[in-house]
Amino acid sequence: MKKKKEVTIYDLAKELKYSPSTISRALNNHKSISQKATKEIQKVAKELGYRPNSIAASLRNNKSKTIGIMIARINRPFIASLISGVEEAARKAGHNVIISQSNDKYENEINNAKALYDSRICGLIVSLGMETKDTGHFKQFVDQNIPIVFVDRVPDAFNSYRVIIDNYAAGYRATRHLIDEGCKRIAHFAGAQHLNVYNLRKKGYLDALREHNFEIDEDLIIDLNTMSFEEGEEATYKLLDMENPPDGLFSSNDTAAVSAILTARKKGVKVPDELAVIGFNDDPIASIVEPALSTVSHPAMKMGEICTQRILEHSSKNLDTNISEITMLDTEIIVRNSSKKKKLETILEAE
Repeated sequence: MKKKKEVTIYDLAKELKYSPSTISRALNNHKSISQKATKEIQKVAKELGYRPNSIAASLRNNKSKTIGIMIARINRPFIASLISGVEEAARKAGHNVIISQSNDKYENEINNAKALYDSRICGLIVSLGMETKDTGHFKQFVDQNIPIVFVDRVPDAFNSYRVIIDNYAAGYRATRHLIDEGCKRIAHFAGAQHLNVYNLRKKGYLDALREHNFEIDEDLIIDLNTMSFEEGEEATYKLLDMENPPDGLFSSNDTAAVSAILTARKKGVKVPDELAVIGFNDDPIASIVEPALSTVSHPAMKMGEICTQRILEHSSKNLDTNISEITMLDTEIIVRNSSKKKKLETILEAE
């Protein structure tokens, strides 16, 4: 089937006997065009199937109303909520969103950055992939004064907006919770340590142990490359097969934590009385697994909204991209049955 010809402003001008400039102004609701003419032009444009060429407009203005998002994996609940926050705030401001995912691959992230740059986006929101250590591919945006907001997984040495949580405090509080529940040997699933989120959560874990005079056992700390379900399963088998296995586990995400609960069940290890578990993110699966997973809340949607606000503010004020600003949001421990050792002990004593 032959492709139908695209209707242009010049086609509308010929049809309506107006100049192309008048058509353009009317389609953009310009005040210089009467309401009667504007309604007539917009009505005919709709009937003929006219579509505004946003790419052409961005080429003329060297600026678009499109915000780019670069994330690692779109199928993670935290990322899905983050994107929802970005899209909702962008839509209210009359902006569009382009989403790209790297699947945690550095080369994919470089290619995605180029594609978004070539799309003439007005701002970029980035959560770094697991493999990313060099951030040189973001320099092209800075050079063109396109604002970048890094969120959650952020680089240490890059002047930009950053929207984060206090990962150190969250890691400390999660570990302290397990200590308060009576755990004596606490394991940790740590992610890639060059990424701030996992590095700081691990530091919080270690400091909580030290402050309560726990011996640091490196065999209880397992770095997971992708924090996947499969990696969590393998790591849990390794921990539970130890001669002196842990009685508590703090996982840096919920996916690996849920995997630990299910793997413990396969091994005949009872959660929480033999292994108390706490995760991170408060993914939907945390409240579905049995026992329900204790976790750390992660205000993903709010973070997405703030990222968009920073880009819109930057564009409206025409600020310099060489800026360093950190927005840090609070988290909280959500206690569920997977870590309630004390409650269980109280019930047993009563019986």
